[in-house]
Amino acid sequence: MDGLRKLTASFVVPGPCGVAVRDRLKHLTAQDERVLRAVGAHQGALASGDLKVRCADGLEHGAQTWAVRKRELTGVSSSRIAGAITKATHDQWALARRCQAAHIQNLEAGIRTLRHRLSLPLGEKGTKRAAGGYRSKSEWFRKSRRLAMLEARHTAAVTDRQAGRVRVVRGGKRLLTTRHHLTEARLTEDQWRQRWVAERWFLAADGESGKRFGNETIRVTPDGEVSIRLPAPLAHLANTRHGRYILTARIAFAHRGAEWADRIEANRAVAYRIHLDVEGGRWYLTASWQRPAVRTIPLETARARGMIGVDTNADHFAAYRLDGHGNPVGEPHRFPYDLSGTAGHRDAQIRHALTRLINWAVRVGVAAIGIEDLDFTPEKTREKHGRHKRFRQLISGMPTAKLKARLVSMAAEHGLSVVAVDPAYTSLWGAQHWQKPLATPRRKMSRHDAAGIAIGRRALGHPVRRRTTPPPHDRSDRAGHRTAQAGPGTRGREGTRPPTTDRPPGGPSPSGKRKREPSASKTVRDAPSTQQWVQDSLTRTG
Repeated sequence: MDGLRKLTASFVVPGPCGVAVRDRLKHLTAQDERVLRAVGAHQGALASGDLKVRCADGLEHGAQTWAVRKRELTGVSSSRIAGAITKATHDQWALARRCQAAHIQNLEAGIRTLRHRLSLPLGEKGTKRAAGGYRSKSEWFRKSRRLAMLEARHTAAVTDRQAGRVRVVRGGKRLLTTRHHLTEARLTEDQWRQRWVAERWFLAADGESGKRFGNETIRVTPDGEVSIRLPAPLAHLANTRHGRYILTARIAFAHRGAEWADRIEANRAVAYRIHLDVEGGRWYLTASWQRPAVRTIPLETARARGMIGVDTNADHFAAYRLDGHGNPVGEPHRFPYDLSGTAGHRDAQIRHALTRLINWAVRVGVAAIGIEDLDFTPEKTREKHGRHKRFRQLISGMPTAKLKARLVSMAAEHGLSVVAVDPAYTSLWGAQHWQKPLATPRRKMSRHDAAGIAIGRRALGHPVRRRTTPPPHDRSDRAGHRTAQAGPGTRGREGTRPPTTDRPPGGPSPSGKRKREPSASKTVRDAPSTQQWVQDSLTRTG
């Protein structure tokens, strides 16, 4: 179709490749907390220094400089701690580079929009695909100044990227900015300082297969005993042999506990991280390990038993079940959630809604869930939706990437696959072709419900439209079958009836099925006449 962008092909999203479980370290003594704080502060200072050196190296970093940094850290900690710190530094530097590229892309999108609108006459109306001119000379002037500012920022960002310079804040830029807004955050300076210090600690250790219980630095035994290998400057705090400190707390992973126990008893690698929740005053231990890469099922297998199309919205999931031919089955389902409040509250809401969605998919017996491959990165620019602040906040608040990752990991535990489709025109075409036909006095179809059908049909490989164009000759089927999804061999499809020749009235048809006789007409006009019309000679006038 003219003016429509080309749709990308649907694909099965790869399953999760890692697992993480967490448990609270309860009943810690005062000495335990002092040791944990000392180790975290010491290793956090080493991590900060290593990150500074890595950022100074820029693009000139190589295996030799990495070995030098690790050798220097080994003398003040241990070989395994040095390896964990340098690996975390490289991951953080790589993340900063990706964020820098996304920032440059966002600046370029804003610059393109400003240049386009500034080139148009004042007051010129826009279209659905491009904004129009500005409303007044004063607005045009302000936007021209903003264009100059964005171009300066873009030049600086590109220069930094070419030179390999990144800006990284250990502890988080958001928490650092909160220091200047303590009243709005309802924090005192001492409370903020405690959070800042805790976020900059480093209490983590990578696993190593073949070592005892899969980790030599932070070791957890099958009965839940946690011990830490202290760095060399803190070896005097050890309470057992070989410079180790055993905590009084015991852990027992309620979720995936059997899988974790199998790994450590086989001495397979398990990574651990200890962190402090300053607000609640609680210590937690997180265990994580990698899973072997599992090959995703073919797309045809995922489509075999139908699909559930899910439309993601700001406050709910709109889901509809479809059979293998793309026909809606049953009633639409909605799974609401609330994305306001804290990050923990939002995450809990998403998990609860996804749990209900997955349980419903398991009950109806489908093999896959179809979702949109959403990415609002180019849509968040201020220049594109400047006056629509609520809309920008809406699309910025939807955690599309985290939502898809969480859905994939949760669906994999129930044997479900996730099929990602192109999100283009799903709401528009769904409302055009499915909203009105499925609406009944007892069923209220929303635009989001119709979009769920469009997503499911696209995931199944069917067009969103219900039918193809009617035959060009007349209303018969001589030009081919009308429905797009049912083949000639599908039972129950719409097609011509078998011929009724050589069949006695009321008898079986050649196909073996008895056909209903035409019913008698209920009106005088349509009733068949058995009387012959005869002209009366007496009424003829001459």
